[in-house]
Amino acid sequence: MKNKKENLFMSEEKKIAGIYIRVSTEDQAREGFSLPEQEKRLRAMCEYKNYEIYKVYKDAGISAKTGNKRPAFEELKEDIKNKKCNTIVVLKLDRLTRSVYDWENIMKFLEENNAYLDCANDDINTTNANGRMVARLLTTVSQNEIERTSERTKIGLAGAIKVGNIPNKAPFGYKHVNKKLVIDPLTKDEVIRIFNLYFEGNSYQTIANIYNSEKVFGKTNWCDSTILRILKNEIYKGDYVHGKKTNHPTYYENVVEPLVSKELWEECQVQKRKNSRNYKRDKEYLFLQKLRCPKCGRILGGNATRKKNGKVYYYYQCNVCKITIKETKIEDAVKILLADILGYDNVVNEFFLPVLKSKIEKPKEELSKELKKLNNKKERIKKAYIDSLFTEEEFKEETKIIENQIELINSKLLENEQAEQLNFTVDDILLKRDMDFINKVKLPISYYAFNENWDLLDRETKADIVMRYIDDVELEIKDNSYEIKQINFRSTFYSDFEELYKQGYIDKQRPLTYNFNGICVDSIVRYSEYLPIKDVMQHLCRLNEYYEVNFYKGTLYKETEKLDMFPLQKNEVPIRIFPLHENNNSDKDYVSMGMFATKNNPNDIKVNIRNVFETIPDNVNEKGFC
Repeated sequence: MKNKKENLFMSEEKKIAGIYIRVSTEDQAREGFSLPEQEKRLRAMCEYKNYEIYKVYKDAGISAKTGNKRPAFEELKEDIKNKKCNTIVVLKLDRLTRSVYDWENIMKFLEENNAYLDCANDDINTTNANGRMVARLLTTVSQNEIERTSERTKIGLAGAIKVGNIPNKAPFGYKHVNKKLVIDPLTKDEVIRIFNLYFEGNSYQTIANIYNSEKVFGKTNWCDSTILRILKNEIYKGDYVHGKKTNHPTYYENVVEPLVSKELWEECQVQKRKNSRNYKRDKEYLFLQKLRCPKCGRILGGNATRKKNGKVYYYYQCNVCKITIKETKIEDAVKILLADILGYDNVVNEFFLPVLKSKIEKPKEELSKELKKLNNKKERIKKAYIDSLFTEEEFKEETKIIENQIELINSKLLENEQAEQLNFTVDDILLKRDMDFINKVKLPISYYAFNENWDLLDRETKADIVMRYIDDVELEIKDNSYEIKQINFRSTFYSDFEELYKQGYIDKQRPLTYNFNGICVDSIVRYSEYLPIKDVMQHLCRLNEYYEVNFYKGTLYKETEKLDMFPLQKNEVPIRIFPLHENNNSDKDYVSMGMFATKNNPNDIKVNIRNVFETIPDNVNEKGFC
């Protein structure tokens, strides 16, 4: 009888309503769930049921997940405790909670405070056992829906991540292209450099200071926390961790193209754990992180021994297989290639590459398009901020990122414009390379005074060149010792080099057997791809402005790599050979070749010595052809 009397009393009690309305971010666009719409409908219901409205309580942009703080709902509960109202009025039960656990607590709260709940859409009445049972069932269904949606979201997200669709903004060194995270060629090399600098023993602050002093990407606000954040990020070894700040993060392996090897990344973590701010390697290893054991796949470690005479001998060893290789052995194997790199670096990269790339790849147009996109993006962010879609802090952060990108592109455009103002042409590159070679033959002392040579470089400079240009050195095992199998260049360098080589503007060194005064000689000969005969003859005439250079014809037999040339004069040295016709890919087993040669004699230089190092002869017109 007591319960019946209580229920009767509650039913006759004056209902003083606290209208509770809530939207989460995912609800905002759904019809009928906006705050004004909820309030309008609930006020109409209260009027129909003769409820007195005490107050409207609003929680905007807050989900009903367990643990989320809802200030308005907490205020409503306090007012119920203080007897200011006795009825919670909501549109649907899921506006209040989607958790069975939370619902039981709410039910307990209502019972303790002689209050109840009225849901407009769910027809819930908590004044009786049947009503409470229905509420529990609805809550269970709602929670099940949340869990199923969460599972579907997780599955969809996992699938997207596995194909490279990484959420959030792209980290430094990457960019989003069609939602996929891909390497950004404009910034990737600096990320690689950060890892290498840290592995070599430099602290976060030292690296930041280097970047500030060099004004990398026009920035002077590099700090140690930025460097640390880069070094900690698994994305740079190709992996991704979703939900790092949760109790159950998910690890995805090999989802994007890595910028550094997993071994280098792990080594940096080990060094970081050692708190290596004051750690600095006392020895410079030229090929550190460039050698991998072909037997077990591990990265070779560096070691060194110092003899009584003070000379240091460097070698690399697999700690598992106990096989070693001397550094000098690797140097000897790659010295020709390294010499080619130096030539490329000194001539092409320093002077010509900006011009050539502007003519071959037209980066100016591409950069201008990218600049337009960034400016449009900046305007969209500004509009979003005006429309209150961004907070002021978010607006400033996003704007700063875009402005840095704009600054980088503007600097690239400036470099491009400055390069275009130079009077160099694409034909000048082979000319300058040939002039350097002739100077090396005729004026070796002066040449080494003007140009770098591998054997004359210090170890730090050598290590820097290897790091910038060589990706790795492949090894193979023969008779329980390492042998050099293949040298792999970094893609950024090799693609530029190869593109220019294909166009005929860069020469390479290749082994050939050729007739020298009737004697077969095995030698390394400088070789370039096909150039039109007109360009060949102009090239010869320009060289002859400075030196005495002769032109010879001959035949290269493809199978034997033997080059039959017209007999050279006494003390003559080949400068460069090249196909005379675009037939090196034909079915014929031979190619018609041309050769430039000069005497090993400084007396036939036609200008002063300084000019041969610092100037390039002008183009000659057709009438001046040799």
